[in-house]
Amino acid sequence: MSAVFLPVFHHFENGNVFTGSCGLFRYKITPDAVMIPPKKKEVDYEASSIKAEYWHGPLSYEFSEIEGEKVFPMSHEGREEMLQWLEANL
Repeated sequence: MSAVFLPVFHHFENGNVFTGSCGLFRYKITPDAVMIPPKKKEVDYEASSIKAEYWHGPLSYEFSEIEGEKVFPMSHEGREEMLQWLEANL
């Protein structure tokens, strides 16, 4: 079982930001979901990405020093790679 929780991939497809924690390990996930015109409801996965950032400590994102960040592809595989990267930095 993972120590770090990430929502399902669909959460990021819709452009939703996610913040989470595991003890004093904090993280923020920001998707860059590029929508295909004119439909605006379909994601261009090739042009989209998900950025993960992490820090340690009791303070929120705005008041903390970011210790690491990495950009992953907007895909199920990218989500799994991001989860492994976050857990490796706990």
